Amino acid sequence: MCRKNADVYKRCPSFENERFLLRFAELSDCDDLLKVYSDKKAVPFFNSDNCGGDDFYYTTTQRMTEAIKYWLWEYGRKGFVRWAIVDKSSDKVIGTIELFRRTADDFFTDCGLLRLDLRSDYEKSDIIENILSLITPPTFTLFNCDKIATKSVEVAEERRKALVNCGFSLSFEKLIGHDGTLYSDYYVMSVN
Repeated sequence: MCRKNADVYKRCPSFENERFLLRFAELSDCDDLLKVYSDKKAVPFFNSDNCGGDDFYYTTTQRMTEAIKYWLWEYGRKGFVRWAIVDKSSDKVIGTIELFRRTADDFFTDCGLLRLDLRSDYEKSDIIENILSLITPPTFTLFNCDKIATKSVEVAEERRKALVNCGFSLSFEKLIGHDGTLYSDYYVMSVN
């Protein structure tokens, strides 16, 4: 459980249930994460909106290491937090969650923007619901936001089903990128 007004950028909390552990991503996760980010079936589900053209398809240890170092750098400058998702039954990292509070001139301002990257064999609605149940409740406090948004492309049927089951609704609002690009397919959960 996170404390009210806890600074996620001073101490990143971990969250767990019987199946999964969410903890701060580390360089030592590189080998497991390479299996996620080199998974051609998983890449189409990753949210690369506003990411300068990066599609998050990484096929070498060097590139994966560079990505993790970048995540750590962003955390240090309070850009975003990247949690590793550990499957407790195998003690392997099977994905990541990125979260940050977005400030912009569109509907998605003051929003906790959540990116969920999973290995394709974990892209199942019950698994996604299980993972989201760990991170969505504390997000409102950790990021001082009144809504959470996450992208789910149309072909991601299992993910979309999980989002609806967790209380997200498809938004018809467009997220406006740094360069004015309009992005769609965002699901939103508002604070109760």
